[in-house]
Amino acid sequence: MDKTVNGAPTIGISERDFDRIMAEKVPFVGDMGIITESLDGAVARLRLPFNPRHIRPGNVICGPAIFALADIALYAVAWMHVPVADHAVTTEATVHFLSGARPGDLIAEASVLKAGKRLLVAQCHIRSAVDNTLCAHVVGTYAMPPTAKAG
Repeated sequence: MDKTVNGAPTIGISERDFDRIMAEKVPFVGDMGIITESLDGAVARLRLPFNPRHIRPGNVICGPAIFALADIALYAVAWMHVPVADHAVTTEATVHFLSGARPGDLIAEASVLKAGKRLLVAQCHIRSAVDNTLCAHVVGTYAMPPTAKAG
């Protein structure tokens, strides 16, 4: 059933469908092993399983892995708002690294701040699954694909 989030309708997509779409259209997501835990219409929750290749000096998870997880979670939110978000693209993102992410899984929770006809602005919190520490806050803007006109 469609919902409204922050004044914008959501269409809903299943976790399984999003994972399938990512595997087919963005294989990098599969390479990272990212798992979609839930897409409830308001929040996209994704997990990045721990990979020792993501560790940087200081024994923390590197920024590129953290940002990749956030960007994919923001992309999931775009898919929750349009039937086919293939051509939705990140136009801007601001990352605030708040604390080092200890070795372990990372959890991303993304939600919409504002969804317009052409732009979707969303935020994502990245937390450590080890100790629930907020590691990063990301705000991103997506250019949304035009919708098909009837007629």
